[in-house]
Amino acid sequence: MVGVSGGVVKRLRGFHKGRHTVPDAVNPATEAFFARIAADDIAEEAESWFQRVRTACGYRRSELRLETGTAGALLLARDFSLEIAWALDPADPSTYGVARTLRDVRDAAFVQGEACESVFAGTFSRLVFTLSRGVSVEAVIDAVEALPEPARLTVAYPADCSMCTVQVPGVEAVVRCTGATLELEFPRAGSPRELIEAFGAVRTAFRFSESGPLAGLW
Repeated sequence: MVGVSGGVVKRLRGFHKGRHTVPDAVNPATEAFFARIAADDIAEEAESWFQRVRTACGYRRSELRLETGTAGALLLARDFSLEIAWALDPADPSTYGVARTLRDVRDAAFVQGEACESVFAGTFSRLVFTLSRGVSVEAVIDAVEALPEPARLTVAYPADCSMCTVQVPGVEAVVRCTGATLELEFPRAGSPRELIEAFGAVRTAFRFSESGPLAGLW
């Protein structure tokens, strides 16, 4: 599960007007500069996540560990890991993005629990699956377009069929297939429980399509 937010470089605590210049490109020099001026903000966010998770989940010292890097942090918990990555925005280097990725969930009950809900409410807007064997984007497109009218699913794609997006009636999330990954992208951030519930609706729609390429994705 992935959630993204961002900010303006010159508003970081480590940025000093008159002494520092806002980056106008992304390269090794500006990335090193960004990591340096963002260090305090990164450390503060990482510590905040550590304390929130420890308190809400009741973890003991041995069940929770925080590792910090040059432009992010990794929170390793008994039930999951949370990766926090800060980076300049290539489209506008005067701003930056922060990606928070929840992975390695070891117990499905944890995602459905109140502790997870309280800690991660409003955090994630994408649910990403890596397809171990991959899938043909063209086959997915053909399967959706072959559904009888009125079709339960609709599909959009570029001319080169490098990816496609599938819309499921009644589900706000858009399903994006690249061949190597399958993603559910939501219009607003929610909790892991909300994303999993939407995933269930999409999976059901794909299975009911009775199409091999679609049902086989799950």
